[in-house]
Amino acid sequence: MTNFFTHKFRKKSQIEIVGMIIFGAIALTGLVILFGFVIMWLWNWLMPDIFGLTTLSYWQAIGLFVLLKILLGGCGTGGSKDGSKSSNDKCKKDSKTDFSKWKYYDKFWKEEGDAHYKEYVERQTNPSQESNELKSDSE
Repeated sequence: MTNFFTHKFRKKSQIEIVGMIIFGAIALTGLVILFGFVIMWLWNWLMPDIFGLTTLSYWQAIGLFVLLKILLGGCGTGGSKDGSKSSNDKCKKDSKTDFSKWKYYDKFWKEEGDAHYKEYVERQTNPSQESNELKSDSE
């Protein structure tokens, strides 16, 4: 991560870096305010009519947003770098969808796929011809 920051800020002056940090803080604050108002508006629009619940104030909406982030795991996994790396490796090994085999797809399609596709289309467009071939094979 250190190399990333070194690379990104290599040609930036200290004033530009401070400006980026201030802009980021202002943008983050704006998003928090926006999320608070959106949650308050949606809650006050839907929940009282649907479930008969009371309306929320702005600060209650912010609190609800923070509570949901904590309860639903939106704050990250925490722990050390080694722990998260080993859990990510385990997830990759246990994955039911192994995409590492897809690197052969383009080569397969160039070598065999087009011919197999043409055979498939031929079978779909002429089903009577296939049944005649099956009869001749069984005799």
